[in-house]
Amino acid sequence: MKKAIYFMLVSSLCFTAMNLLVKYLADFGGAQLVFFRAFGSLFFTMSYLLWHKIPILGNQKKLLIYRGLAGVTSMGLFFISVSYLPIGSAVSLRYLSPIFATVLAVFFLRERVKLIQWLFFIMAFVGVLMIKGFDPNIDSFGFVLVLGSALFSGVVYVLINKIGHGDHPVVIVNYFMWISVLVGGLLSIFNWTTPVGIEWALLLSLGVFGYFGQLFMTKAFQSQATNKIVSLKYVEVIFTMVIGVFWFSDSYPFLSIVGTLLVITGLILNVWYRSK
Repeated sequence: MKKAIYFMLVSSLCFTAMNLLVKYLADFGGAQLVFFRAFGSLFFTMSYLLWHKIPILGNQKKLLIYRGLAGVTSMGLFFISVSYLPIGSAVSLRYLSPIFATVLAVFFLRERVKLIQWLFFIMAFVGVLMIKGFDPNIDSFGFVLVLGSALFSGVVYVLINKIGHGDHPVVIVNYFMWISVLVGGLLSIFNWTTPVGIEWALLLSLGVFGYFGQLFMTKAFQSQATNKIVSLKYVEVIFTMVIGVFWFSDSYPFLSIVGTLLVITGLILNVWYRSK
């Protein structure tokens, strides 16, 4: 359990860096960001698989393709939503995904969730809504996009758990990256913006942070039941909000701070209860 928590926290730090860069580079458009995020990661995934002579096609091909399609859909919707929403609001709303994942895991993975855990999830969910702060400036289209991202992210969690140890974690990520390169590349052909100078490095670094974030998240889900680990992803909300204050000069109302405390409390209580 401790190893899974460590994996998820490292994953959250990597995804936080990626989220902030996505916001900074939002003018390139969602499809192009998806392309660079995936292209930058392929260097690591392909090198690892070839060096260790791990079969690239894997064993559970259908599940791997489904996971890749669900992943690129979630990622694309989130990247597009960042153009319409503040980064803190986008990330907090996307973290409805653990709720979707838990519900899906009950039906598809037959995992059991105690009543008191549902109360902890509700506490965290209320905290997310308070972080959002019911901001009247939130764009409705962006709101719908990020909710869709959260739903497909929940599907990803369940599929990774379903794949389990049947395939190497890097094989799982590699499928995701190839599918994302193809989808992102095709969709950005007619709306391509050529990067200039440091923008090349920043765009490719999306893949670096994304790769390690994805790898550690995959390892975390493979080592524990979905409902034990998934709520730890809420930590990314805190990381993004704090760094966003210094980078983008974001500010948060009192209700957002209270909501943050509710998320942390719900998260800690869930982990504590499961470890008893």
